[in-house]
Amino acid sequence: MAQLTVDIGGSPGINCRGFCEYCYFKKVRGVRPLGCKYCLPFKKGCDYCTRGVREEYSGFKDLKTIADETLANLQGKSGDLERITISGGGDPSCYPRFNELIELLGSMEAPLHIGYTSGKGWDDPLVADMLIDHGLTELSFTVFASDPALRKRYMHDPTPEVSLAILEKLCENMDVYAAAVILPGINDGSVLEQTCEWLQDRGAKGIILMRFANATEQGLILGNGPIINNQTVQTVESFRDIISDLNKRYALKISGTPLWDPDIGSPFAILNELDLINKLPRIQRRATVISGSVAAPFIERVLSLCGSKVPVVPVHKEIACLITIDDLRELDLSALEPVVIIPGRAFVHDSEAQDALSSDGIDRQVIRGPEMLTADAETSMGMIREHVLEMEMDGFADLIRTINRYGI
Repeated sequence: MAQLTVDIGGSPGINCRGFCEYCYFKKVRGVRPLGCKYCLPFKKGCDYCTRGVREEYSGFKDLKTIADETLANLQGKSGDLERITISGGGDPSCYPRFNELIELLGSMEAPLHIGYTSGKGWDDPLVADMLIDHGLTELSFTVFASDPALRKRYMHDPTPEVSLAILEKLCENMDVYAAAVILPGINDGSVLEQTCEWLQDRGAKGIILMRFANATEQGLILGNGPIINNQTVQTVESFRDIISDLNKRYALKISGTPLWDPDIGSPFAILNELDLINKLPRIQRRATVISGSVAAPFIERVLSLCGSKVPVVPVHKEIACLITIDDLRELDLSALEPVVIIPGRAFVHDSEAQDALSSDGIDRQVIRGPEMLTADAETSMGMIREHVLEMEMDGFADLIRTINRYGI
């Protein structure tokens, strides 16, 4: 079975009727290359860690370009087409020829999936019928709140009542997963409870709650913080408690990022499956594993159960894949082994990581580890527990093999 992703292009803030108040990309300006795994060994900076990380495109692609690219991608697929996913840097609901795009993709007679939309571009309630008629079966919709006044104020939705009416009808006819960035004092508390109840009553499959990030350690790596001055942010632990409480009270699936998915037990659901951990390879050598502050304690527990005597070292940055060279420069190098494994997706150039982690005069070997060890809530929202556990088994087996291959 084949899947097809259709990239419509576009940029945040430009091709979405303007930035939402809380948008991660709102204050991004010219950013120096971060470095990443795709960079050439002798050059820091590539398309991914300069333009791609900012989701910066010249604008929406025209419909003919999308059609040509779709046809070319189809020719490289084999088997029946299982799903077509629409994505891009801009908001699909704001695509200027949206109806024609859906008609084009719907003619391929494969289930359609919109990977993300705010619905801000939909001003006509008939959009819902058009989407249903042309085979849309799954949708990820940023709701923020079921209160149209809050959508208007914080998402700058010009027609919030229409957007919510469209969402309501889509909930009745397909798999809808809502999303909301949580701003304490604005759309949390009773407002959030009302939103969950509204979605549950209309048949949404779930809602993913995203903890607002407002500082560098929370993930603002593009010189873009604070996004909202003086806006408070929950701790990771208190946010997890909110998710647990809501999930007990409502029938729809409720999960959060960076923590957690109560139904599956992820991230790191494998910690509740000792029989699976016992099937992982045993650690036979020593190496330091570096991770974000959220994941590090979980990873250390898994590796210790597999025989590791070396603690996992956290940086101040909460999310491992958003680690930059500044995070590595802040580490206490005396705590590191001669071999250091950094997250596979860290935004660090390999040669800079080598220099930073050897700046005390000890020549350390720096290795990139697996890209993913678990599934965050954005990934696990549409998964079952068995698939998450399979992902974690694969990721940790890869990490342990890396330790055993390069460690001392």
